Amino acid sequence: MRILVLGHGKTGKLVAEVAAEHGHSVHVLDAKENKNAAALTAPFVAGFDVVIDFTTPEAVVSNMRACLANGAKMVIGTTGWYEKLPDMEALAERRGASLLHGTNFSVGVQLMLQLAGTMTKELKSAGYAFAISETHHETKLDVPSGTALTLRDTVKLAGGIEDIPVYSVRHGEAVGLHVLEATGNGDKLLLTHESHSRKPFAEGAVRAAEWLTQQGPGVYDFRDIFTKL
Repeated sequence: MRILVLGHGKTGKLVAEVAAEHGHSVHVLDAKENKNAAALTAPFVAGFDVVIDFTTPEAVVSNMRACLANGAKMVIGTTGWYEKLPDMEALAERRGASLLHGTNFSVGVQLMLQLAGTMTKELKSAGYAFAISETHHETKLDVPSGTALTLRDTVKLAGGIEDIPVYSVRHGEAVGLHVLEATGNGDKLLLTHESHSRKPFAEGAVRAAEWLTQQGPGVYDFRDIFTKL
């Protein structure tokens, strides 16, 4: 499989390494080579089976516009752009493209989200209050993290709760820590996921790309398909 990786940061580099370990042919474009998506011409994009984006919130929308307009298959690991999701869904539909997006490609995080829904349903009726905290490295651009927002939405849906505080910390080289806290009258429960490496994100993204190449055009959420990988 021929994979184009957009983004040469820490996660993008690791995605390229994992894809190569899986036996795929990999080409990486960094920001300097692809300013304003200028490198993503139709002939260039057509040379790849799938595109994986781990860039920035500022760059990812231009990259999607260029690739999806040419009917490409894309896996988006970048976060902080979701207000544009309806536009990207419409573009993918018009051009017969495939878009798989996710706020976190770690299978462990996906299981945490499932557990969070169950935890909320069970504890909401008992009067528990919920809060979320997340900690990431100091260079992470989006605040709160996309995973924290997904966790918040999961709790809202499961418990019918409108106001759930989210506390964000940016510190050092922290890969990612997410905590759902449920506080009752006499006790507290914590559901925690802590990443010690970016490897699970990269593995999930590459496996998602492999899955996407076997699908027809459409828009997919990693939360809905991760058990199929």
